[in-house]
Amino acid sequence: MTNQLPEIIITEQDFERLTGLVATLPSSHAVAEQLSVELDRASLVEANKIPADVVTMNSRVRMENAATGEQHDVTLVYPRQADFADGKLSILAPIGAALLGLRAGQSIDWPVPGGRTKTMRVVAVQWQPEAAGEFDM
Repeated sequence: MTNQLPEIIITEQDFERLTGLVATLPSSHAVAEQLSVELDRASLVEANKIPADVVTMNSRVRMENAATGEQHDVTLVYPRQADFADGKLSILAPIGAALLGLRAGQSIDWPVPGGRTKTMRVVAVQWQPEAAGEFDM
C-alpha cells in the first residue's frame, strides 16, 4: 500500500454496524484488521449528509483494476448477503474493505491474497442508498 491513502468518508450508521461486525471476528482475521484501520481513519458524517458519489454499504459501484483496465459492477454488502456471482461483494473481501468510503474518481492500493497489491479505482457510484433516501439498509 502507498503511504498516502485517499481520504474516506463513512456514515455514522455504517461505522457503528461495521465496528460491531469487526468486534465479532478473531483478531487474526486479516481483512477485519484492514477494515478496522479504515474505520479508524475515516471521517464520519450523518447518513443524510453523505455525498452521493461516496461508496457506502449497499452502494452499487463500478470499479476498475488500474493495471488491466478491467471494470466490474458490484454492490458492497455485509458478509451474509455476499454472492460474488450476483455482483454482491462482501465488506470482508479485501477489495470490499478497500472500496468503503471512497469517492468516484479515487483510487487505492490494497493488498490481496498471495502477497500482491492491486490498485482499484472507483469509476462511478451508480446507486447509493442514502442518496435514494434509504437510510435503514
